[in-house]
Amino acid sequence: MTAATPYYDALEIRDPKIREAQLLGALPALIAHAKRRAPAFAERLKGVKAKDITTRAALAELPVTHKSDLIAVQKTNLPFGGFAALAPGQMSHIFASPGPIYDPEAGTKDYWRVARALFAAGVRKGDILHNAFGYHLTPAGWMLDSGARAIGCAVIPGGVGNTEQQVMAIRDIRPSSYCGTPSILKILLEKGRELGADLSSLKNGLVAAEPLPPSLRQELKSYGIAVLQWYGTADLGLVSYETPALEGMVLDEALLLEIVRPGTGEPVADGEIGEIVVTSFNKTYPLIRFATGDLSAVLPGASPCGRTNVRIRGWLGRADQTTKVRAMFVYPAQIAEVVRRHPELVRARLVVTSQNNLDVATLQCETKAADADLARRVGETFQAVCKVRAEIALAEPGRLPTDGKVIDDQRKFT
Repeated sequence: MTAATPYYDALEIRDPKIREAQLLGALPALIAHAKRRAPAFAERLKGVKAKDITTRAALAELPVTHKSDLIAVQKTNLPFGGFAALAPGQMSHIFASPGPIYDPEAGTKDYWRVARALFAAGVRKGDILHNAFGYHLTPAGWMLDSGARAIGCAVIPGGVGNTEQQVMAIRDIRPSSYCGTPSILKILLEKGRELGADLSSLKNGLVAAEPLPPSLRQELKSYGIAVLQWYGTADLGLVSYETPALEGMVLDEALLLEIVRPGTGEPVADGEIGEIVVTSFNKTYPLIRFATGDLSAVLPGASPCGRTNVRIRGWLGRADQTTKVRAMFVYPAQIAEVVRRHPELVRARLVVTSQNNLDVATLQCETKAADADLARRVGETFQAVCKVRAEIALAEPGRLPTDGKVIDDQRKFT
């Protein structure tokens, strides 16, 4: 494509029928490869004839692998649960996401395919990108870093924290683009205003890992920054991304999407809300019918921006009680682990709220034997287990609701 085109490549404007035929036509080779090279799929797809999986109906007969299952599966077959097609020593990076879940990366150009989303957000060759996603253990920083370098950008590896130092780097180096969570961008801009630092070079933003309510998008726009969202996972890489049309999120070109009824793996009708299930054609980590745990729905028609791939409505919640707090997944099993480590606790419930578009996590704990230091100790354990901080609120037994919720996400994104 030419430098002036709004499209990353010609794949984005393919005839949808051609795209569908090409993806379905590639399924038999993917399944044969997964059965041959990934022991977990050799077991899960035992008896499946790869040559027969050439339609969506045939694909829907295969078992679903849930992201939440990986924690248990990997414990019995470290580090990747038998789902990777390369040995650990053949990877370029091995990441650890909360859970923990271990994720591989091979040393191929734009392994996570995030360049496409960056390009849609206005990032171009020769630009400078300030990357405020984390580079430590979790893969988000590397995902955006590799995508930007595939386009031909210089990257400032800001990471998480060191707010004042990041502000000074933006002031001095003058990047045109930002990637990271929307809340960190807000914090950086507010700190810049407080310090009198000129951050006006920032014009484009690509954000993820947190909801972007209209109020926050408008607040960031008031600073002169047009932000778009991308949606992905540490297992799959890019799944979908916003375009300047701001009408849904366009599916990445290297994936087959299904929206299924949670708990069944049965595809639902277009427009109906269900769980996002993805088949990835990544030969290193060939995930077949991988259920993300996130809810969405297919939008009818094509995007006004001209891209012809399927669109989804974006993130519409979780199929389970798992949630994200300040860009980190927190699982009900982790709350149980915190309680297990403190015999003084009877049970606990994580309540997540939002104040001024920033996440607030409070772990409400029932205890029979509180002491002056218990809240501090529980707080340290929570941070060690969940990789994020929470306020600790202690109460007498019987004070917490008995509605079955271990994680109560009360955020309203308006």
